[in-house]
Amino acid sequence: MPNLVVDFDKLLTLAGTDLGFTEYREITQEQINKFADATGDDQWIHVDPERAKDGPFGAPIAHGFLTLSLIIPFWGELFDVEGVTTKVNYGLDKVRFTSPVKVGARIRMQATIAEVTEVKGGAQIKVSSTIEIEGQERPAVVAEFLARFYK
Repeated sequence: MPNLVVDFDKLLTLAGTDLGFTEYREITQEQINKFADATGDDQWIHVDPERAKDGPFGAPIAHGFLTLSLIIPFWGELFDVEGVTTKVNYGLDKVRFTSPVKVGARIRMQATIAEVTEVKGGAQIKVSSTIEIEGQERPAVVAEFLARFYK
């Protein structure tokens, strides 16, 4: 169950709401390999653990876009809107991959609803999110993403 579930009618009042943190998820080599297969990005820093040991990060790292894609399941832990017919991911305004995520690392997301605006038939929210790596000061990803909810 998400941390916060609201009715659509309350959505427009939520700008500035801190949604807190998700649970941690471990990044596995299997996830990385599947992502590489799905995207065709099979660079050795991701999929060759032996070679990656001697590479710039000392271990295989997750693709930045793999880490970014985890916003979706993380988002489901934090927030939901009831009383709508459709929910869509509308896009991204800003994304930065600020630190590599090594195999075995645990990550979680913190999110804040930065803006809420009315759109035809519904509302759009801009979410400021940070994907953190357990035990590291520098985050893995900083992103602003947009979601729309239609009545």
